[in-house]
Amino acid sequence: MTAMTTTRLRLEGLHCAGCVARVERALSALPDVTGARVNLAAATAEIDHSGPAGPLIGAVEREGFGVARHAVTLAVEGASCASCVGRIETALMAVPGVVSATMNLASGQAHVTVADGTADPMALARALSDAGYPAQPIGPDTAPVPGAAQAAQGRALRRRTWIAALLALPVVALEMGGHIAPGLRTAAAGIVGEQGLRILSFVLTTAILAGPGRPFFAKGVPLLLRGAPDMNALVALGTGAAWGFSTLATFAPGLLPAGTAHVYYEAAAVIVTLILLGRTLEARARGRTGAAITALLALRPDTARVVTPDGVELRPLATLRPGDLLETLPGERIATDGRIVEGQGAVDESMLTGEPMPVDKAPGDPVTGGTVNGPAALRIRATRVGGDTALARIVAMVEAAQGAKLPVQALADRITGVFVPVVLGVAGLSVVLWLALGPAPALGLALVAGVSVLIVACPCAMGLATPTSVMVGTGRAAGMGILFRKGAALQALAGVATIAFDKTGTLTEGRPALGQVALAEGQSRDAVLRVVAALEARSEHPLARAILAAAPQGPLPPAEAVEAQPGLGLTGRVEGKSVLVGTARLMARAGIAPGSLDAAAEGLAATGATPVHVAIDGRAVAVLGLSDPIKPASRAAIDALHAMGVRTALITGDTPATARAVAQALGIDRVVAGVLPGGKVDALNDLRAAGPLAFVGDGLNDAPALAAADIGIALGTGTDVAIEAADVVLMAGDPRAVADSLHVSRSTMRNIRQNLFWAFAYNSALIPVAAGVLYPLNGMLLSPMLAAGAMALSSLFVLSNALRLRSLAPLDRSVT
Repeated sequence: MTAMTTTRLRLEGLHCAGCVARVERALSALPDVTGARVNLAAATAEIDHSGPAGPLIGAVEREGFGVARHAVTLAVEGASCASCVGRIETALMAVPGVVSATMNLASGQAHVTVADGTADPMALARALSDAGYPAQPIGPDTAPVPGAAQAAQGRALRRRTWIAALLALPVVALEMGGHIAPGLRTAAAGIVGEQGLRILSFVLTTAILAGPGRPFFAKGVPLLLRGAPDMNALVALGTGAAWGFSTLATFAPGLLPAGTAHVYYEAAAVIVTLILLGRTLEARARGRTGAAITALLALRPDTARVVTPDGVELRPLATLRPGDLLETLPGERIATDGRIVEGQGAVDESMLTGEPMPVDKAPGDPVTGGTVNGPAALRIRATRVGGDTALARIVAMVEAAQGAKLPVQALADRITGVFVPVVLGVAGLSVVLWLALGPAPALGLALVAGVSVLIVACPCAMGLATPTSVMVGTGRAAGMGILFRKGAALQALAGVATIAFDKTGTLTEGRPALGQVALAEGQSRDAVLRVVAALEARSEHPLARAILAAAPQGPLPPAEAVEAQPGLGLTGRVEGKSVLVGTARLMARAGIAPGSLDAAAEGLAATGATPVHVAIDGRAVAVLGLSDPIKPASRAAIDALHAMGVRTALITGDTPATARAVAQALGIDRVVAGVLPGGKVDALNDLRAAGPLAFVGDGLNDAPALAAADIGIALGTGTDVAIEAADVVLMAGDPRAVADSLHVSRSTMRNIRQNLFWAFAYNSALIPVAAGVLYPLNGMLLSPMLAAGAMALSSLFVLSNALRLRSLAPLDRSVT
């Protein structure tokens, strides 16, 4: 029976006694809840329950209230296989207040979401330590250097492997050297006797198991006694059985049936050595999977040149504050995010965008910490420092994506949850069947089969199959300027059937310019532009900037009562006249007929220009043609997506004629035009009938659509709101990166499927072979030593296959 516990949650959004009653009813309705008490003044809920905290939070949130929560990251030791992952997550979920827990075998970290006011990080660490996996919280001040843990583990494993190999070599030479050098064992037995050889093998093998192999027993035996065996338990059981039988055969052979007193010291010694070798190579490969984070952090300089009244001082990066004036010499990395106040030159931003061409910078332009200054000295005013910088945010995004558990891993988790107990059962059944049905010496053959099953069935490859591919794939994507903000997006993006684009700033430059102006009879171009510019001076819209740039020189008249009509335009008064500037819908809503300007507006739209209608005192006076050039790479991006079998769509608030002209120029399949910001969500819902879809945008008004799409893709050159709403961020403004992100996603998922197939097929095929199913056919019985080698090979295959993703390259850039 599950123990009863009390969880205290901090609630958000409580306003009255009615809120309290609703929350208490929702909580009390849960099957494992025996009592729920909500305190309005303290905004807390105390719940007596016997299950996990996740359903409690879900019940509160379904009622429309929030539950405060925070994330905790733990560095975990001793996790070596997929069954370890399952036990770690189960142990964490058993802690009151834990909402979710995921263990990443590749990084050695557990990511836990905890309701505020419940379990603290040390309680989580203690829960894991009690479960056999020592852990410690990772915080801002305790975060390890990326790769440091893997490097330290690799050094320790290397040392243990060398010791085990040196001790095992004489044992193997004594037991099997006769096959290579006939007479070797006979000569050795002539010196110390047969019993002396066995005692020497016993001493060396015992030293291996008690020394380099001790962690297998220290970790595996307690878990075995608790009924929760892991891979360490399998190794301990297998090698312990071989050593124990051999010890009995050495010192008390009379206790064994006649003809069965054989020794298997070499099997135990070589198994430990090969498994340690496999784990050493595995740790080395795991370190390479996290190379992306290490490379990103290496971009951050340790010091900055700070300009002070007394001159330039070299200060640690941690001491910088917003507003500090920094000096960056030619060729140096820029210390932190800021704006240039003095100097002009090119900056290499390839670390940020993946694009190799340097970007020209002048006073007033923003720069990013970690990018490389060109040939000119710059003075920069710091705007963001520490964890607020773009580089720190990128590192956080990549770490979050690498630590995520993809939905595809659910199958592996379900299988590995029962895998080790099943293996123990198969090993036991093999021994029983060999004893009952096997030829003489049945006891020795039964031992070989049982140990081989225990060793060959390691689920390490299953546990590494997904996280290693995710770590390498997301890391490589970051190097290409593609950030997966949410791990699940890596899997979901691979399955999209349609990718819809916003137009302005996404497929076009986002810097429209005023072109042709159609005027009503008796109107003056300069007079109209002067009035319109007065109104647009109060707007931040890109079209407003284009109109202001084309307005006549000189002071503008003041504008009054200016109101923005979302998706429509502006209204206001200029020099006592009522002025409307915007779409044809705005004019129609105000009851203003376009008159002779209707045909002019259609003609402008047919050329790809955006017609902006102008009315003064209720009369249409002009149509302005604003053209936003299509990005040179947009056509190549659409062609690449079509080549990958993805349909494309354009969703824009622009006129249908303008949208059709742009879509035709780019080869886009479907156009939805003339929609307000909220209408983009409805358009996405219509497109979703054809399958999962992604939306690509960059503006503030794209945020709802980015959040509503199955996958939201934001251009990093866009607004912070759009980026925060997205699942994937493209740091460059190049639309071809959309196809690159799909390429990375599909390649990573294909890699994961290959890894999972290998891991499952490998175990499914070799466990029966190890059990001896082929023995009646051809006399083949898998040696425990070969089983250990094959087990290590399985993990190394998965890791090396995942590392192939490091060679992923952006799609062909030669076509623009």
